[in-house]
Amino acid sequence: MNKERVEGKVKDVAGRFERQAGEWSGDRKKQAEGAAKQVEGKVQNALGKAKDAVKDSSKKEADHKPPQRASDSTDSREDQDEDRRSSRG
Repeated sequence: MNKERVEGKVKDVAGRFERQAGEWSGDRKKQAEGAAKQVEGKVQNALGKAKDAVKDSSKKEADHKPPQRASDSTDSREDQDEDRRSSRG
């Protein structure tokens, strides 16, 4: 979780409280300001999630190793037999 997500969540929660307080008191201006703050927080949180996804994706690619070619078992046995014959004399 990055800084963007934390700040976005804080704004979202603060906006919810402000909007709810506006609803309880009948203050439409507070209601609108709270809803706007809530939306701003949700957008910032989504931006943080996107950044995390890109970071995780690039990290997975960096950690990914290309597949290794499997050796043919008959070739390796032939090579081993040949090595044994040459070392005997």
